[in-house]
Amino acid sequence: MKIWVNGEIKIFDENLTVYNLVEEIGVLNKKFAVECNGEIIPKSNLQDTLVKEGDKFEIVGAVGGG
Repeated sequence: MKIWVNGEIKIFDENLTVYNLVEEIGVLNKKFAVECNGEIIPKSNLQDTLVKEGDKFEIVGAVGGG
C-alpha cells in the first residue's frame, strides 16, 4: 500500500496500524504527534487505527531547547 509520510511516498504492507507505522519509522520511544489527513490521532488510538491506501501522515517529534 502507498501512503505519504512527512511529504514522502512510502510503501508498506496491508493491515498496518498507526502504532506499527510510528514504530517502523523509529519514533515510538520518543515524544511525537501524529496527524492523518488533517486529523490528530490520540496516542490512545494508535493501536486501533488502521492505515489506508493514500493516507497522508505528518509525524513530528518534540525537540528540546529553549
